[in-house]
Amino acid sequence: MGYNEEKQSNWDGRENPVYKLRLFVTGTSAVSVRAINNLQSILNEYLTDRYELEIIDAHQQPLLVKSENVTAVPMLIKSYPDPKRRLIGDMSDKLKVLRGLGLT
Repeated sequence: MGYNEEKQSNWDGRENPVYKLRLFVTGTSAVSVRAINNLQSILNEYLTDRYELEIIDAHQQPLLVKSENVTAVPMLIKSYPDPKRRLIGDMSDKLKVLRGLGLT
């Protein structure tokens, strides 16, 4: 069994999935840096060792921005587990981020 397949089980036998996340930012702007720091803080507190975060600079990856239909930045896209969700902003509203991740 590989690392991603070795997941902890809840009392009801369901696996704790590894969250697949993409955060689209614009370089090192103040709001982008805030979004990265806020998100990493939340993920480390609530999803320790259970997430894969890809940080994407929208200016350096315009084709990916287009294919993911990113309309504003910073934007967090949760692609797994379902349902797919999108959050826009600096990720400072912890409750909103937790709801978007399906953790509340």
